[in-house]
Amino acid sequence: MKSLQDALYNWLTIKVVCDARPDDTAARDTKDLFEEILTKDHHLSNIEITTDDVMYYVNYQQGEETKKTRYPRELIDIMLDQINQEPERYQNYPIED
Repeated sequence: MKSLQDALYNWLTIKVVCDARPDDTAARDTKDLFEEILTKDHHLSNIEITTDDVMYYVNYQQGEETKKTRYPRELIDIMLDQINQEPERYQNYPIED
């Protein structure tokens, strides 16, 4: 993923889902994929999230620079909202050994 903004957006969206659904293996695997993109491709570290009623704020280190960005809650929470509205479409399937 070439765009840092896109990678952060996708990571944050799936992280919100993963935090709300800790047993969702697909969400966890997807979050891990985006974390790898952020750390290996974009060289981010020390990623921290804060939030208020309107926005998510993401602070991170990229190389020697400390940076921050923000995303509207309605854009980030849309996936979790959709899952909560139609949970039967987003069932978690156990990992087969």
